[in-house]
Amino acid sequence: MVQVDVFWSYGIGASFATAAAHQLRSRARSADGAARWSWSDPHLMATALYCAVLFAPSGAWLLWGFPDWETMQVARGHGSLPAWLVALFAATNVSQGVLGYWVAARLIASGRVYAAFLQAGVGYLGMFFILVHGWDGRGYQRFFSADREVFAAWPSRPGPDEALSRAGDWLSSPVALTLYGMGAVLVPVMLTLMVSWLRPGRREPGAAAAPGRLRIVGAVLGAVFGVALGTAVAASVLVHLLGWWLGVPVAAAVTALLVVRRGTGAAHRVFGLLARPDRQAPRPRSVLAAGR
Repeated sequence: MVQVDVFWSYGIGASFATAAAHQLRSRARSADGAARWSWSDPHLMATALYCAVLFAPSGAWLLWGFPDWETMQVARGHGSLPAWLVALFAATNVSQGVLGYWVAARLIASGRVYAAFLQAGVGYLGMFFILVHGWDGRGYQRFFSADREVFAAWPSRPGPDEALSRAGDWLSSPVALTLYGMGAVLVPVMLTLMVSWLRPGRREPGAAAAPGRLRIVGAVLGAVFGVALGTAVAASVLVHLLGWWLGVPVAAAVTALLVVRRGTGAAHRVFGLLARPDRQAPRPRSVLAAGR
């Protein structure tokens, strides 16, 4: 979706950089030990090619075939889409992926691999929050509507049974069938790249034992559809209950405590399953310790 892909592509780029963390760190140190990062990076090239050859064309396909659904039921058809918006949409599907990779790679070069991992989480959280909540609390209704007519037929306050029924109807719609076909290509290619980068990177000097392929796939899918999607749903519920002004800060505090926090947070636990290299900032010494 137009409103979603800018976050999604950023998350994809950051995910690819995190998967290649060992390789990036091994190339990031010069002889004097200073952090370095170069644009001549084969993993960056693979990320750009993935976004340009697969991800961006899939967005263009959906925008042309289902303009109302791809714009979250905003556009009434091709005639209501300005040409510059279409061009910008195609460009950001690539540029945001490169940006996500670049930001995460710079963090990895400085040893902050968990912060790079969280960049991917920011992208996927933004994507899912828009899908679940949107700008008016009806994001999920816009997603589970094949076109504007179906969206207009939603009741103002749908119950759980009504929402599940409409979601079930959407699962067999032409747009859903198209997504299945695209997902059969996009997801396996993405996971294959990430697994192939994660496992060789674990065999570098000083690296721990390589996680198995199933563990990597499970951790990646759990991070996306468990941690990121679950956080987005919880944030949407809080905004519904408390309103934007109170719900957003409460959701941010809950996310910081239960998701992001080192050691006990859900995101850090998944990060541990991937066994990425990381460096925590050293704790400041106490006054008494400093005086010894």
